[in-house]
Amino acid sequence: MTAKSKGQTLLENAYKLATPQDNKVYYDEFAETYDAEFAHALGWEYPNAIAMLYREHADTDHLPIADIGCGTGLVAEALAISSDQIDGIDISEEMLAISRKKALYRKTIQADLMADLGPIKNAYGAVVSAGTFTSGHLGPAPLESLLDIARPDALFIIGVNKAFYLEADFDLVIRELEARGAITDLTLVEVPMYNKAGHDHSSDQAYALCYRKQLFG
Repeated sequence: MTAKSKGQTLLENAYKLATPQDNKVYYDEFAETYDAEFAHALGWEYPNAIAMLYREHADTDHLPIADIGCGTGLVAEALAISSDQIDGIDISEEMLAISRKKALYRKTIQADLMADLGPIKNAYGAVVSAGTFTSGHLGPAPLESLLDIARPDALFIIGVNKAFYLEADFDLVIRELEARGAITDLTLVEVPMYNKAGHDHSSDQAYALCYRKQLFG
């Protein structure tokens, strides 16, 4: 099996996961080879796209950053900011261990986003994510609770697999948050997930949900 076909297999099996524990076990098992066999082999462009949108929308107040579902730290690498301004949050301790070897984060936090987010609350100025809101991983349920980890006017750049966005009714949830005034300045930006042709997912797209937490309330 080539590295490329192995990467496709890893991706497709990840989409079939059903529970947080499934995710933890799955990503723990291939953390050591994730960058080479998946990200590099398939041309994982998604982290770069999320980082670019952060730079376009952020100002000096939008620090520190919470990197949700950070994995091995590819969004942090793309952001290329000081490690004392970004924390990495992931369900897989083995993936976090890889990111720690890279010295990308002020701290790493193992957390299940469907459970208690108390350990993450830290008045973040920004929350970013690439690859976590997708089939087999997270649906729209944590979007509201994630507001609690950030201070008012914090910037959110949340990537959601485009097909899953439609399938899981993300639009209903995000528009309801907007209608209640919980978030402001909402825009959806379509971004590429891969930059290499020749595999089954080369043309996959994501929506980057760009918004700010309400300033008051």
